Amino acid sequence: MGQNLSEEKCVACRGDAPKVTPEEKEILSRQIPEWKIVEKNGVEMLERKYEFPDFASALMFTERVGKLAENEKHHPSILTEWGKVTVWWWTHKINGLHRNDFIMAAKTDSLYQPLLKDYIES
Repeated sequence: MGQNLSEEKCVACRGDAPKVTPEEKEILSRQIPEWKIVEKNGVEMLERKYEFPDFASALMFTERVGKLAENEKHHPSILTEWGKVTVWWWTHKINGLHRNDFIMAAKTDSLYQPLLKDYIES
């Protein structure tokens, strides 16, 4: 568990896969400090809001998260608004949080700063 989450790959998850334990949540959350654990309809999820200077850059980020999700075969809920994108990660098959969700949150974070830098410089 010492590896950087953003460098890990998601593993295929079955319906009987274990959810992360409270101890694992604590350890993994340290690598994604901007994310919150929230509960929606009785399901724990990771949530983060990203801010952007306009709709175009928010949409560009949404597209990059979508490509990441397709590559990893793990898909979030994404809400794209003017100047803001909210992303939720959780594992549908287990109705809760798996290590994959923390990996994907870290990978999502790794898309954010370069995108803002590219957008500001253009």
